[in-house]
Amino acid sequence: MSAVPVMWIVWAGVALILLILLGYRGTLTMHEEDQLFLGSNGSNQELEQNALLLKVQKITPWVRVAIAATCLMSAVLVAYYVMEAVKNLG
Repeated sequence: MSAVPVMWIVWAGVALILLILLGYRGTLTMHEEDQLFLGSNGSNQELEQNALLLKVQKITPWVRVAIAATCLMSAVLVAYYVMEAVKNLG
């Protein structure tokens, strides 16, 4: 098997992981509030918001790793095709 299909499969897998992580983070933050004005009855909302924030903070490093891996794989694929084009021109 050639290296090109393997590179595309790896890129697709990393991109799929990135999309799943972004979708999950989007569903978590869909109903998140930017500001909470809590009275004496707002302790339940505060606990929910803190739990949501904790989940988002846990997933953020994985999102960054997936973005970096997708960018790196994209750069590898572009470099491969540029090198092939240069070889074919010369």
